[in-house]
Amino acid sequence: MASEDAASGGDHADLGDIQRQHWQSTYRDNPGMFGETPSAPALQAAQIFGAAGARTILELGAGHGRDALYFARAGFTVHATDFSDVGLRQLRERADSDAVEWLTTEIIDVRAPLPLPDASYDAVYAHMLLCMALSSEEIFTLVHDIHRVLRPGGTFFYTVRHTGDAHYGTGIDHGGDIFEHGGFAVHFFSRAFVDALAEGWNLRRIDEFEEGALPRRLWSVVQTRR
Repeated sequence: MASEDAASGGDHADLGDIQRQHWQSTYRDNPGMFGETPSAPALQAAQIFGAAGARTILELGAGHGRDALYFARAGFTVHATDFSDVGLRQLRERADSDAVEWLTTEIIDVRAPLPLPDASYDAVYAHMLLCMALSSEEIFTLVHDIHRVLRPGGTFFYTVRHTGDAHYGTGIDHGGDIFEHGGFAVHFFSRAFVDALAEGWNLRRIDEFEEGALPRRLWSVVQTRR
């Protein structure tokens, strides 16, 4: 899978740039598009992080920040990141308006190495970030980098749409299990891919859930740094 994606790396890079502009426009035209209440995965993640004694959370793909704000209000110290400055500006404005403390933001494009110190976070949270328009090679590299920034024993919680989803195999086919619908490109995950990403980690749990009207079919995955 990785070799197939690498062969078309230029196409994936172009698609990623197109997707970044699409998300910028989407956040600009639809402020707070996901609402103010936290997602179901954020509620689950907060319980898992709390039980593990985590205090600091890195969120990748925070968007306009409904989950980041929830984590901060729950008492975690949160560093919320996204490749959309428009989304993060909306998050920052909301955090300032509500006097939410212990929350910082940073523009980060996960296609490049994370500009963060080693072993600097207790937990990493990524709701549907890994299943964006990223090649398999880019995802493997990112997960390796997440391992680096987590402290020993730290928890990585992520969600992805999987190959049992109704949109898998339909729409615009970009190769490498990436299909586009309504301008949004999604990398659909097989169970074998999830298992491969967990190599070198302790895979704690995989839960299936549904979201939205289609409904979208997803997995939430919990793995910890060895």
